Amino acid sequence: MNLSLYAAIDRVGLALAVTLEFLGPLAVALAGSRTRLDLVCALGAGAGVYVLVQPGPTSDYVGVGLGLLAAVCWAAYILLNRVAGARLVGLQAPAAATAVSALLYLPLAVVLLAQGRLHGAGILFAVGAGILSSVVPYAADLVALRRVPARFFGVFMSVHPVLAALAGLVLLGQVLRLHEWLGIAIVVSANACATVSGGRSDPPAERT
Repeated sequence: MNLSLYAAIDRVGLALAVTLEFLGPLAVALAGSRTRLDLVCALGAGAGVYVLVQPGPTSDYVGVGLGLLAAVCWAAYILLNRVAGARLVGLQAPAAATAVSALLYLPLAVVLLAQGRLHGAGILFAVGAGILSSVVPYAADLVALRRVPARFFGVFMSVHPVLAALAGLVLLGQVLRLHEWLGIAIVVSANACATVSGGRSDPPAERT
């Protein structure tokens, strides 16, 4: 998920990549819905992405595809995290996921090491990125989902594209055009609407 997101950011910018990735949790929120409001939310999200991307001859479709791949991975993460969180106590779920991920990337690390491309600074940056972008947020998500209603968590998460746009503007100098801000606003609104309407009947989460 993170690799596809980082590659998308490199090609289409932080705001667009994060907004495309955010379609993953939106799809999860809409997957089990059957109401007209949810259908409107889904159509609204699609319209928001179209306004945001404005596909044309100069569009970076590879970057957009990588963002959508990150969305698929995030949707899978939510579903798997829900199951793992229910079956494993404490932070065993993210710990197990981290161990599996480390094993999968071990062959790549061996190749980089053999090529002389993996050394002290690179290892430190990789470990830091892994902790700050995976271990800490995933553990926080797991703990939060056990203590707050799912709809509250979804609405809170819906500000991610806006925060990404602001971070891209301040830290990377990526100035968005008006249609990009409008597309982000539509996607965020569709997600918030779908999350609230889909979670009205949810019981409060049990504290563990």
